[in-house]
Amino acid sequence: MAMPIDRRHAITRPDPKQLIPRAGEGKRGEDGYFGYLLRQAAGAYRYRMEATLADLGITQPQFAVMAMLGAYPGLSNADLARAALLTPQTLSVIVANLEKAGTIVKRRHATNERIRQLELSAKGEALYAEARVRVRLLEADLAAGYSEPEQKIVRRWLAAVTAGTPES
Repeated sequence: MAMPIDRRHAITRPDPKQLIPRAGEGKRGEDGYFGYLLRQAAGAYRYRMEATLADLGITQPQFAVMAMLGAYPGLSNADLARAALLTPQTLSVIVANLEKAGTIVKRRHATNERIRQLELSAKGEALYAEARVRVRLLEADLAAGYSEPEQKIVRRWLAAVTAGTPES
């Protein structure tokens, strides 16, 4: 004998009149969870970074790698992956591509022959300098309308959130 279907818990099509709010509205805005808003903002920022750097032929993760090598030359692959917030596998691909393009160079570690230290090449330093100018303009646009003290509060909060995570 066939059982009647209980439709109270059935999946239904969404009401087409109920649209997902735009970014910045409802739960995608000030009423949203911090974590979701951070992820949403990071995605939007990455999109803008990719557009800003596209004609230079570098991606946002490649820029992150160059920025970390510019600030901390001589990092190993493992240290660079942690600093650039990339998986070791992703970093290996990025390093191979940047090395092939002549943007970075590998040098032997002074005391451990298995470790290769990475540095920007002269070509990499020039490319990073050009990309950095563009990213600084993007950052200025992002911070427009906020005072220096307000920007410091946001930076301090973001740094504190990051410092509370493993491997940070």
